[in-house]
Amino acid sequence: MIVIGLTGSIGMGKSTTASLFAETGARVHDSDAAVHELYNGAGAAIIEAEFPGVTSGGKVDRRKLADLVLGDPAALGRLEKIVHPHVGKARSDFVAESRREGCRMVVLDIPLLFEIGGGSEVDVIVVASAPADVQRARVLARPGMTEEKFEAIVQKQTPDAEKRGRAHFVVETHRGIEFARRRVESIVRCLGNFQIEEFGESR
Repeated sequence: MIVIGLTGSIGMGKSTTASLFAETGARVHDSDAAVHELYNGAGAAIIEAEFPGVTSGGKVDRRKLADLVLGDPAALGRLEKIVHPHVGKARSDFVAESRREGCRMVVLDIPLLFEIGGGSEVDVIVVASAPADVQRARVLARPGMTEEKFEAIVQKQTPDAEKRGRAHFVVETHRGIEFARRRVESIVRCLGNFQIEEFGESR
C-alpha cells in the first residue's frame, strides 16, 4: 500500500487537493477532521481545564483558542501536547485499517507534516502550493482572520519553498481546479505504475 503524505501551508489549497485525491478513489484521512472530533468530544474538557474559557456548550471555540495560543509559544506547546497524540493515533488506526482492507493507496492530509516530523510515516510527499500573494488573499478572506493572525500562523509553518524542495510532487493550486485535478490524476497514475522503492526513502 502506498501512503501519501499531503501537506501545504495555510491557504495553499491543501483541502481542495485532498478532495481531488478522493475523487480518484484514494482513501483520505483528514487531520483537521480528527482535531474537530477532539474539540467537539471528550477533548473539550481537557482543553478547557488547560485553557479556561475557550469552550461553549461542551465544545471548543476554535477562534477563542486561536486568539489565546497564537503568539504564545508556551501555550501553543501545551495545546500540541494534547492534540498531537490524539491525531497521531487516529492516523495510525486509519492506516492500519486501510492495510487490512487491502487498499492500494491512501492519503494522509497532514497540515504540519514537516513540522511534526511526519515524513517517516509516509512513502511519498505531495505539497499543495500557490504564490505568496494568492496565499495571503485567500487567508485574509476568511472570517475573523487578521494580518497579525496570518503572520503568526505563517511563522510557525515550514516555508513553502522548503516544502516544495522536499516534496516528491507539487500541486500548484492557483492555476485553477481543472489544472489541479489533472495534476492529481497524473500523480495517481504515476504511483500506480511504480514500486514505492523507486522513490527512495521517505523524507
